Amino acid sequence: MNKTTHINRFRLWCQIAFVAVTNGYIAGFAKGEIFSGPSKALCVPGLNCHSCPGALFACPVGALQAVLGSRAFDFSLYVFGILGVFGTVFGRFICGWLCPFGLVQDLLGKIPVPFKRKTLPGHKILSYLKYLVLLILVILLPIFVRSAMGQGEPWFCAYLCPSGTLFAGIPLLALKGDLRGFIGGTFFWKLGVLIVVLILSTVVNRPFCQYLCPLGALYGLFNPIALYRYKVEEHCVDCGACQKTCPFDIDVSQTPNSAACIRCGACQKACPTGAITSTFDALKKNITPSKSVDPDE
Repeated sequence: MNKTTHINRFRLWCQIAFVAVTNGYIAGFAKGEIFSGPSKALCVPGLNCHSCPGALFACPVGALQAVLGSRAFDFSLYVFGILGVFGTVFGRFICGWLCPFGLVQDLLGKIPVPFKRKTLPGHKILSYLKYLVLLILVILLPIFVRSAMGQGEPWFCAYLCPSGTLFAGIPLLALKGDLRGFIGGTFFWKLGVLIVVLILSTVVNRPFCQYLCPLGALYGLFNPIALYRYKVEEHCVDCGACQKTCPFDIDVSQTPNSAACIRCGACQKACPTGAITSTFDALKKNITPSKSVDPDE
């Protein structure tokens, strides 16, 4: 097993463990109920639907829309603070290691289908879509488009989020037959979005993360300044091994802190000279005591 395969396998198990812990309300799947305990006031860092029967915590995107769309227009320091802390410390490391829907796309990407590719045609332009989703669906529409009661709507959750459809919509409809009478055009639209994303995930690496995810767009803005970031040392030989192994075709030697990077670690393991390091590597080196040498030896 090469180093890149090893880190990918380790990352996969970290993702599975995190999903299991944050979606551990087994009774929800048995009864078709949504957990409403005190932990639901807390946000997990990844895109994990609040309405998933097993979810023990809230989704940060859903919580942000709820705050922005509230009648009192109450900018909760908690929601903005927790997103800021996650982003400042980890950047898009969260996307690579802790996101449930990222895990789904990674697993689908392992299906052996022909015509595998890293990105879609028109990648550079399409990659800006996630910023429009963040700006328009998550921020502007909940603030400015309101009901007669003065309440904004969670536009991203209601009309686009494939994670919510997969982890909440489908399980709840399967578990609670009385909900099926309320199925309408919006659900079929979101189901169509989910199907397209799932199919594309077998061909393209994490298409939702690359082109549509507002949380990834937000965390990506922190990548250059996050406490956890990459650095390319002077002994880089520009061999291209990092870009070749990167799932998103990033030239890490030139842009080690690209907003698209999910910190999967594959480039570090593939680098033949060990030129790609992280701030955590430097911290580990500084706090690891040096081995003393006995002069009598």
